[in-house]
Amino acid sequence: MSIVMKPGATKDEISAVIGKIKSAGLKADVSSGEYQTVIGIIGDEKKVDFDQVKSMGGVFDAIRIQVPYRLISRSYIPEDVVVRVGKIAIGRDNPPAYIAGPCSIESYEQLYRIGRAVKDAGAHILRGGAFKPRTSIHSFQGLGLEGLEHLESVGKDLHMPTVTEIRSEVDVELVTKHTDVLQIGARNMFNQDLIEAAAKTGKPIFFKRGFSAQIDEYLSFAERIVANGNRNVLLCERGIMPLGGSFKSQTRFTLDLNAVPVLRKETPFPVIADPSHGTGRRDLVLPMSRAAIASGAHGLMIEVHDRPQEALSDGAQAVLPQDLKKIIKVSDLIFKTIRESDSPFSGDIKNGTGRA
Repeated sequence: MSIVMKPGATKDEISAVIGKIKSAGLKADVSSGEYQTVIGIIGDEKKVDFDQVKSMGGVFDAIRIQVPYRLISRSYIPEDVVVRVGKIAIGRDNPPAYIAGPCSIESYEQLYRIGRAVKDAGAHILRGGAFKPRTSIHSFQGLGLEGLEHLESVGKDLHMPTVTEIRSEVDVELVTKHTDVLQIGARNMFNQDLIEAAAKTGKPIFFKRGFSAQIDEYLSFAERIVANGNRNVLLCERGIMPLGGSFKSQTRFTLDLNAVPVLRKETPFPVIADPSHGTGRRDLVLPMSRAAIASGAHGLMIEVHDRPQEALSDGAQAVLPQDLKKIIKVSDLIFKTIRESDSPFSGDIKNGTGRA
């Protein structure tokens, strides 16, 4: 249920509605705009009498939201959300944000060298893995705390915000101290405790879709971030595979670009595409980056290494810094072309309503 208050609703009237929700053992999510307040219900809304709420003072309307992910649906938050990471504004009609760096942090020197190169190429946010969730225990597992310290130091030296994956709720406090954005990877998309612990930090959450997750499932787990008081959500499509197996081995995963416009229609939060993991091949990163921006993605996450043949993880999908520069240049051109288009389709891409 979404409770829309009248523009002139008083604080006491708003408090009364919140009290009504809490008296039923539920939680309230309050969204206060410039002219109007909207209150969402967290929990089983059948416990609240719909007609009683509609008749309360200051209430303009009470709307039943049918989708399971009520708090992040456009029915509840109709306008596009902008997530700010440092000085970077991501979402709405802002230019694409580019997140780039190595899969794994191997040393301070390696991270600084690549960080400088991706910044020169036009990237806005530096990525690097300190804790690496790997399929094989024999693979490089990351530098841990040392890697986090390198990421924090290089980010400050280059004046770039940073993002790294957080693997366990045990590490939330530690990772939060050293980085600007907390990434929850595909393997942890269903990890409720980790999602909620990360959300409570208030930091932007870069939330990747699980590789076998349906979109309804994905958004239902993303809603847990907002339900814990954090609207700084960056959704990420990073490639899917069939449940229990893979497609033929020409690509690592299948980058589901259908998901980008679908997510934009269903939710107001920014959508980022990851063509590196989505393909697993550096020669496919450029064409899929173009396609992602054309489909409405608010930005790209791209793995970059200046010596991919020496990379300790995912060297096959890491592009060279000079290739990143080309990707950013053509992606910006595609974005500009779409933004300047007067076609109805471009409006649909933006927010599913035709409104910019």
